[in-house]
Amino acid sequence: MEPDTTGYADVNGLHLYYETYGEGPPLVLLHAGMMTIEASFAPLIPALAQRFRVIGVEAQGHGRTANIDRPITYVNLAADVVALLDHLGIDAAHVMGHSTGAGTVLELITAHGDRVLRAVPLSGSVRADGMVDFSEPGAFERYADKLPTEADLAAMREGYERLSPHPERFDEFFAYMSTSDAGFAGWTDEQLAGVTASTLIVQGDNDFATNEHAALMKTLIPGSQLLILPGTTHMGVPRRVDLLLPALESFLG
Repeated sequence: MEPDTTGYADVNGLHLYYETYGEGPPLVLLHAGMMTIEASFAPLIPALAQRFRVIGVEAQGHGRTANIDRPITYVNLAADVVALLDHLGIDAAHVMGHSTGAGTVLELITAHGDRVLRAVPLSGSVRADGMVDFSEPGAFERYADKLPTEADLAAMREGYERLSPHPERFDEFFAYMSTSDAGFAGWTDEQLAGVTASTLIVQGDNDFATNEHAALMKTLIPGSQLLILPGTTHMGVPRRVDLLLPALESFLG
């Protein structure tokens, strides 16, 4: 589906790419690490655009947005979303993000709650120990069924090399993103207890974060809802259109 509009917002030192679809209440989509708007959300956008003004964002160093000399952190990524909302004249929006995008959603609801209507973190976590530890010896073999496939990795490279202002930097950027959240401490119980935005936590039952951690998130975020998608890996969560769209219609409607 072709966007209705495309553009760049000069925010926080970034030339930040975004595109919009449809009309209605604003819904910001935040892709996963090493992905793009299209790669993360193409299956969902046509249906969402029938009810919302969908705003897809390509984060620092991803897609058409060039990298800059600034750490890629959830604090910085969330600040970019807030600045984009200011640029577009939007007071508050629904936000949905996958993986790295889910971390950005969690930062938005803890630090910028007045800018969020409803929030949908897909495959997120609020603690580093809620995720599978791939640094453990033999972890890649033990959790091979959770990992991106060769086709997933090839698609990441193809999208980066096709869209990036610096297509030759894929390997360098991939290595950086693989360690960018090292030392990430998550959000405190107090921060999460202060969340006021209605939140739908979505997780695959074979995701990077454990199902027990998803249940903990539901406990820590007041009034939140939890949806665990059966037979679904981390990369597969935004592709489960059959289960996601009815849930989103109910939650965002």
